[in-house]
Amino acid sequence: MASSSMQLGAAENKSILTPIMTLEGHGLWKYSLQDPEEYKHISCISYFSDGKQMISGSGDKTIRQWDLRAGKEIEEAREVCEHGIVSVMISRDGRWVVTASDEELKVSEVQTGIVRTFHTGRITCIDISADSTLLASGSYNWIARIWSLHTGKLVSGPFKFSDDIPGLRELGLSKDSRKLAMVQISDRAHFHCLQVWDVQAQKLVVQKSIPSVSESTFPILWTTKHETIITIFQDDLTTIHEFDASTLKAVGAPFQHTYRIISLALSSDCVLLASSSYDNTIKLWTFESRQLLASFDVESSRTLVISPDSCQLAYTTFRDTKIYICNIPADILTTIELAEEPQPSSSKSGRLSHSVLLD
Repeated sequence: MASSSMQLGAAENKSILTPIMTLEGHGLWKYSLQDPEEYKHISCISYFSDGKQMISGSGDKTIRQWDLRAGKEIEEAREVCEHGIVSVMISRDGRWVVTASDEELKVSEVQTGIVRTFHTGRITCIDISADSTLLASGSYNWIARIWSLHTGKLVSGPFKFSDDIPGLRELGLSKDSRKLAMVQISDRAHFHCLQVWDVQAQKLVVQKSIPSVSESTFPILWTTKHETIITIFQDDLTTIHEFDASTLKAVGAPFQHTYRIISLALSSDCVLLASSSYDNTIKLWTFESRQLLASFDVESSRTLVISPDSCQLAYTTFRDTKIYICNIPADILTTIELAEEPQPSSSKSGRLSHSVLLD
């Protein structure tokens, strides 16, 4: 068990998460030429599987790659796009880079440089299967599809919400790729709807709707048990729940912030959970025990990503165009190893992360 100094609980200790590296290069951007406001935040970040490089996408219409050993952009790999970038992900085997924009879904093969367009239209969310063979995509017209990364062909779907109301905002494949969870937000009907589908049978397993209290949606993080998901899907946006994927009923104790949560990240072995909030903190938890390991003071944090070896945390903020890379303190890493039983098929070097937030 963890030492008493790590049992933060009610007497929560806060500390500063000091970046060891700051990546700069993205610019300011607007949603349209007519928009009077300029935005600073970076839309998405993702580690390469070896942890030595990172990729990022932004509304400034660029995709940039970063050398984390040198601490600078790999300028020759920069891609200038016609539209703002919504999401970018890298497969766990490091073979595929997937980018989603306001107008299209593209897949690049890292080794050959071959780029294919899988879909045209406004893409809102993506996810790559744990075995790096499938790509799930969601579009604004409430339709989700699952593609083969190797062939580019549609292998399952379309999966549709029944009311024909636009607003598919988040989705996630279970670790065994047998189930697909997705969230719809309706500005007109003022509700959020969470659904879980059987991928092979293409049948709806369960759904749940709640009144819409915010336009924000949150990542859908599947656990390694294949039967539960972690997300924020309650009237109270300060609380993270684990849900039974067959009933969408909450199981276990929740994770709590004092103000609305912004983003989540989970290591693929489900040992470490990170969360950020408008209470200007980033919190680290052990997932199974729900133990709060640390609460860091970070102003206006937006997107979180855990490194493949779970030793670093990267984040962006709403207030600038930088990416901050931080080492997770050694005493926290030690606590994780002591508090959690190792997974038979996992090792520390095999942990990956999942992150996402859509405004």
